[in-house]
Amino acid sequence: MILVTGATGFVGGALVRRLRADDGARRVVAAVRRGGLSWPEGILPCQVGDLTPSTDWTHALDGVCAVVHCAARVHVMSDTSADPLEEFRRVNVQGTLNLARQAAAAGVRRFVFVSSIKVNGEATQPGRPFTADDVPAPLDSYGVSKMEAEQALRDLANQTGLELVIVRPPLVYGPGVKANFAAMMRWLRRGMPLPLGRIQNARSLVALDNLVDLLVICLTHPAAAGQVFLVSDGEDVSVTELLRRIGQAMGRPVRLLPIPGAWIEWAAAMVGKRNVAQRLCGSLQVDIEKTRRLLGWRPPLTLDQGLKKTVEGLAQ
Repeated sequence: MILVTGATGFVGGALVRRLRADDGARRVVAAVRRGGLSWPEGILPCQVGDLTPSTDWTHALDGVCAVVHCAARVHVMSDTSADPLEEFRRVNVQGTLNLARQAAAAGVRRFVFVSSIKVNGEATQPGRPFTADDVPAPLDSYGVSKMEAEQALRDLANQTGLELVIVRPPLVYGPGVKANFAAMMRWLRRGMPLPLGRIQNARSLVALDNLVDLLVICLTHPAAAGQVFLVSDGEDVSVTELLRRIGQAMGRPVRLLPIPGAWIEWAAAMVGKRNVAQRLCGSLQVDIEKTRRLLGWRPPLTLDQGLKKTVEGLAQ
């Protein structure tokens, strides 16, 4: 059996469905915070509550041979915590390590940890993409907590023999995507003009199906044990090109005003939104050569195919 944490989330939910579809005989334990949801046959829901340093995973881990850990405290737009970094550490580091310790004690063979490209950093220079073996350089509390969780898991793996696999995705999009990506698609569908017609950057993204496909491979591939992998669609685009491609997937023209990126960054800095402008105008590229080489993996979906599925999901 395979345990998936965060099974009602964007990535965890898609992974549960894929695992069940791949092998009808395989049983999947879906760890959830609270009960009350209905699940297809073969998926075993297990209510574990919040991810904390003291969560009891005994029942969820019974008979499990591998864990994919998707649950986490993610970026909070209006964080009211007195110490945000400490709260990220409590959930993402201590909570994760608590699960991994119990998994090792229960005889789990492999632990796949969904980390974040934020462990590498927030931006790349032209022609210098992040690689899986770069020295970590996180800048925000979420990225720091993911880095510290990776380090704690490596120490535990060295002590116990648990096979650890770390996957660091960039922005994940797909049917059901929320936040800024969904808002951007809605703006385009309404025909709203956007001042993003001259953004000359390069960003890596990963379609939900592509990320899930890699996670499935990491569950069993012999060469995955002990490794860190980056993942993307294998094609980097500027924000301007991305918007145009979304428009093509929608079958409608997009209205992009040719405002230089430097102007947008200046205006954003004036109103305290420098980070927003950086995500729109800055570059963030990842190199997936190691993932391709060691695992023989290729993204099943192209960028355009992933965008088409995402747009179709928005329409539903």
